[in-house]
Amino acid sequence: MKWSPLTQINAANVRDLEVAWVYRHGDVSDGKHGTTRTSFNATPIVADDTLYFCTGFNRVIALDPETGVEKWSFDPKLQSRRLQGPYPMTCRGVAHWSGAASDTGACRRRIFTGTLDSELIALDAETGKPCEDFGEHGRVALREGIGDAPSWEYYVTSPPLVIRDAVVVGALIADNERTDAPAGVVRAFDARSGKLRWAWDPVPPDWQRPPPGSYTPATPNVWSIMSGDAERGLVFVPTGNAAPDYFAGERKGLDYYSSSVVGLDVATGAVRWRFQTVHHDHWDYDVPAQPALFQIDGVGGGRPAVAQITKMGHLFLLDRETGAPLYPVEERPVPQGGVPGDVLAPTQPFPTHPAPLAPETLTPADAWGFTPWDRKKCREIIAGMRSDGIFTPPGLGPSIQYPGNAGGPNWGGVSIDPTRGVLFVNSMRVPSVIQLLPRAEFEKLDPTAVHYPEMLAPMRGTPYGLRIGPLLGPLGAPCNPPPWGVITAVELRSGKVLWESTLGTTRDQAPFPIWLPLGAPNLGGSIATAGGLVFIGATTDKFLRAFDAQTGEEIWRQRLPFTANATPMTYRLRKDGRQFVVVASGGHGWSEPGDALLAFALPERRADQRAASSENR
Repeated sequence: MKWSPLTQINAANVRDLEVAWVYRHGDVSDGKHGTTRTSFNATPIVADDTLYFCTGFNRVIALDPETGVEKWSFDPKLQSRRLQGPYPMTCRGVAHWSGAASDTGACRRRIFTGTLDSELIALDAETGKPCEDFGEHGRVALREGIGDAPSWEYYVTSPPLVIRDAVVVGALIADNERTDAPAGVVRAFDARSGKLRWAWDPVPPDWQRPPPGSYTPATPNVWSIMSGDAERGLVFVPTGNAAPDYFAGERKGLDYYSSSVVGLDVATGAVRWRFQTVHHDHWDYDVPAQPALFQIDGVGGGRPAVAQITKMGHLFLLDRETGAPLYPVEERPVPQGGVPGDVLAPTQPFPTHPAPLAPETLTPADAWGFTPWDRKKCREIIAGMRSDGIFTPPGLGPSIQYPGNAGGPNWGGVSIDPTRGVLFVNSMRVPSVIQLLPRAEFEKLDPTAVHYPEMLAPMRGTPYGLRIGPLLGPLGAPCNPPPWGVITAVELRSGKVLWESTLGTTRDQAPFPIWLPLGAPNLGGSIATAGGLVFIGATTDKFLRAFDAQTGEEIWRQRLPFTANATPMTYRLRKDGRQFVVVASGGHGWSEPGDALLAFALPERRADQRAASSENR
């Protein structure tokens, strides 16, 4: 739930937070000199008095959580630090496993990490040395049965899931390259030996499976973060799209599990249930975020539940054991009229509790600008494109996708305060412009003439290529009204929005003095605490913020060396110890890459007084 019961840091004293320590790991690349750009998006974990995290070069590092002093580091020695495609080199986190009481000697406790080389690695949590009894000298290859693909087209970015002595892992697959993209298989390996326990090949139930050891190309992948329920023996996976994202005419039914949250049996990998958030997804509306597991009296009859946020700003509350919606989900008619040969769904699912959390239409009347001149230009731009709402199908002319393909919400997901029954979610509001180009026309384009954030994608195997980019006005700002980034609090019992606050400013994207509180695009998540706080970085400006969980007021912020496009975490090792809030400050594809892990705490005297007061109570 990204929830902490700690209260030493609270709404009354958060303004007193100070930097307790900073660790700089040094794994930084600006994308020049033969290496790919890095981003530092990891959320650390703390286990047995040690803090663990990973870098964009897949180094795993262990620190003393109270001082930031390094205990050990492990370098997997990547074969290449050069990846093609639009993605920065990143690692969002590692996983920890404790063996049985009977396990003795080296690797009784293990750290698992997935790499850009498509390997699953097991390390001794005490020393950082590879576990020799796991796979081949601590490594398991993840490319077997995937199909022929260059290194940059398939690799791991999110932490593995460890559950019931199994290590479950998915992988990123490069978007919009080809119809025969690598397989999106999800696999579970034995935590001790590294042997394959099961593989879920996400093909429709009536499809014939490929021979053992091979998997079906172009199936939906699981690039984001998984959840597990050990008691019920369930693994919850958020799926992406069958390839490619913006044309479904060649999928031949492979999108059965696309853009879904799926419950898998932890022992066998068999599907227990599936809930699809988008039918025949044409918009790269992957389910991007970790399924959040909760159980709250008065929400869905108190049933064990899953909260699944989507890029569209749709929040689905599902029964954890069956996948059935806890509240009505309506199938509503959506726009039709795509390109020849495409497959469109006549309806799409819309949640009613809560109602959609993001704007879903953009008209010329909504156009925004800093001045009457750029507002007029934005109005003309919008009027020249098809804009029929959230599920406007891609066409041969430019059309508006709102929310854009990055969201709405993204992989930062949600945090939940189970004591109040309140969910917090951050999202961006920047539309995309999409256009399908007939193959002959696409092949004439010069890729070097198109510059980020606009992109071209080949979608080989289809009749079309893709042009996509954000909807920006002539001054470089989005054409839709601000705020362009928000954080929202939802009361889960009623489904009502309690508050919505602007998240971020134009600082670090616009020159001084145009530093305006208009919200900012954001990637990374929040944590909520019993101290009445919601901590979040995520934005394109270089700040970590704390919001009052009751009112939504921003009550603290701290300037950082780089943007914090990661989810923070908090811990306290002892009852008489200090509570720390830690965040990775290391940039993303749209901001300066960095390498700083920062820890914040109250001044030691105040923390000691607070701990003593808690003990007295």
